[in-house]
Amino acid sequence: MKSYYKGKRVLVTGADGFMGSHLTERLLAAGAKVSVFVRGNSTTGTTQYALKNIKHLEGDIEDILTGNIASLDAKDLVIKNRPEIIFHLAADAYVPNSFDHPIEVMETNLIGTLNMLHAVKEDKRIKRIVCTSSSEIYGMTIGGSIDEDHLLYPSSPYAASKVAADKYCYSYWNTYKLPVAVIRPFNTYGPRHTYDVIPKFIELALKNKPLTVHGTGRQSRDFTYVDDMVDAFMIMGKDKKAIGCSVNFGTGEAITVNYVAKAIKKISGSKSEIIHTKDRTAQVPKLLCNYSLAKKLFGWEPKVFIDEGIRRNIEWVKNEKA
Repeated sequence: MKSYYKGKRVLVTGADGFMGSHLTERLLAAGAKVSVFVRGNSTTGTTQYALKNIKHLEGDIEDILTGNIASLDAKDLVIKNRPEIIFHLAADAYVPNSFDHPIEVMETNLIGTLNMLHAVKEDKRIKRIVCTSSSEIYGMTIGGSIDEDHLLYPSSPYAASKVAADKYCYSYWNTYKLPVAVIRPFNTYGPRHTYDVIPKFIELALKNKPLTVHGTGRQSRDFTYVDDMVDAFMIMGKDKKAIGCSVNFGTGEAITVNYVAKAIKKISGSKSEIIHTKDRTAQVPKLLCNYSLAKKLFGWEPKVFIDEGIRRNIEWVKNEKA
């Protein structure tokens, strides 16, 4: 895999985010010539930026593009950058934000994706775009694990925006024969993640503060460690079989929020109390990945499961605060 990316011009949108930062690190380690697209600072002008998660990589990055991914300027900036491969991760991914700002979230997630697709459409030098979808597109699931043919029941404006972007990717591959691959990550966690249940619980547990569970806590997710997900991105950017496909990546294990709370408390040695509050708006009871297509096409399988992933995540947080 390293030899494939060595010397290739790669652009990562959303590179300063959680998953984008890990992917950027991996691509640089593989010898790629990496440029990044990051959100501009609206208070000081869109050409200004303040890197957080990839500040330590700034000297190794070829070019830093700044702006609003939903602006037409974004397409022109990407074409000017001349990438061979685009990993499109830029998104407004915090689900509750979409309750109060559905139009803004739609613009970032859908129009931003369309801008990237049009960059590929206009510049034939771009050989692959990997667009990031979400397990949230499946929503209120039927039965057990979810494969790629499962019906889509988006339960939030965020999920609806990701469904729209996902389907536009398929339509542009089908209509314009663009080299599009769609990755559908299930709930990814690990170092640098901030706003989902695992990082929140870890932060609270290390301070011995209460862990607040919404609803019964029996709602479950397929929690996937970031290293495994970056492996998946690297495959989707390389393998020819990914073009025209939408592929699920997860562990195949449904882990309840109650389990997460207890595991974090135990592994961290915390004295936190676990308490319950009212259920969250648009709560999905269960998301469980069927990753059989990923295994069939690419031989991909997860390597890190929940207890080990939580242990690694806790150790990272402790080291960061040391």
